[in-house]
Amino acid sequence: MNQSQRIRVAASVIFLGIALGAFGAHGLGDRLEATGRIDNWETATLYHLIHGLAMFVIARFSAPIGFYCFLAGIILFSGSLYALALTDITKLGAITPLGGISFLLGWARWIFAKQPSA
Repeated sequence: MNQSQRIRVAASVIFLGIALGAFGAHGLGDRLEATGRIDNWETATLYHLIHGLAMFVIARFSAPIGFYCFLAGIILFSGSLYALALTDITKLGAITPLGGISFLLGWARWIFAKQPSA
């Protein structure tokens, strides 16, 4: 597997981790709560993302577009959740999905962008 393929695989793994985290929270939330397995799903998602990131770092990357997508994701996603937690203004939750989309765009950049051959 060359560097380009490793980067694409790592980006796909992280993309999937984000999608599965969202699916667990929004699509399976009631079921996971009823079965008492929310902690299991959250732990699986956390480890998935941490190891996906490790794969990505190991693959050695540099991409300004991805960098700015991730920065926007952190500001929008994390920032809106921090503000929501501090203020209890629930309308701030409407901003959070924009951060999630920014994260996904940053990872999609690696899935679909032309990569240099190793």
